[in-house]
Amino acid sequence: MKILICDGLDSEAVKQLENDGHDITLKKGISPDELNQLIADTECVVVRSATKIKAPALEHAKNLKLVVRAGVGLDNVDAVAAQAKGITVQNTPTATTISVAEHAFGLMLALARHIPQGNQSTKEGKWERKTLEGTELYKKTIGILGFGRIGQEVAKRAKAFHMRVIACDRHLDPEMVEALEIESGDLDTLLNEADYLSLHLPLDDSTRNLFNADRLGKMKKGARIINTARGGLIDEQALADAIKSGQIGGAAIDVFAKEPTEKDNPLFNLPQCICVPHLGASTAEGQLRAGAEVARIIREFNA
Repeated sequence: MKILICDGLDSEAVKQLENDGHDITLKKGISPDELNQLIADTECVVVRSATKIKAPALEHAKNLKLVVRAGVGLDNVDAVAAQAKGITVQNTPTATTISVAEHAFGLMLALARHIPQGNQSTKEGKWERKTLEGTELYKKTIGILGFGRIGQEVAKRAKAFHMRVIACDRHLDPEMVEALEIESGDLDTLLNEADYLSLHLPLDDSTRNLFNADRLGKMKKGARIINTARGGLIDEQALADAIKSGQIGGAAIDVFAKEPTEKDNPLFNLPQCICVPHLGASTAEGQLRAGAEVARIIREFNA
């Protein structure tokens, strides 16, 4: 099978695919024009989050049979257009669950204890112990919006820190809520009661800019928001304004509406906002699992 791998893939998975007899082309940082050219005679495309497999690219795909997204979600793949052309689309939803959950929780700790600011100021020769006084997570309330695999893992970690956990999801399983000994609530409940709000939603027309100025204004004053899901969930200018006004106490943003984001992003000059470049799934273990899952999908597709 002729396979085009964009955005990188674990080296062990690439080796495994080569050993299975596939013709592999590695093309990290591929441009739309290059994609249109290379996809013409490709039978399988593997992407992470950077490369977009949308209708214009699919129009050039004469032999494409399979698209595999090495990660959670299919935001960068037009699954409907692909399936209309008889192309199978799959992803690896479980491979990086722990990686993203740990990242979200780490960002929450960093917000609570001003860790990035303390690191920077100490390296600048300052000793700002009083200025950088933080808060405990103990007995604070975390709202988890989107309670799939990642949201559930975040809840488990929050419970270990003796936090009150409120989960919100359209398809919330009451048995899961009971098993984890947490609470359930609607979005308004999360906005009113959460000290920390962790987002774990897909991006679609119903969730794009879900956190606009109006919704941010309804959050508990001083609450902090963590987004390791999709950048388009938050109106970044509205979030910056809410932080400046004191309505929002801080934010940790792993994902942006445009990636790579612009240098003049309104969140960059705010010390209350931690910004990192979409690192949620970027662990050695997560990428190893994602690569192995991609190889399994391709092997089973060809069985």
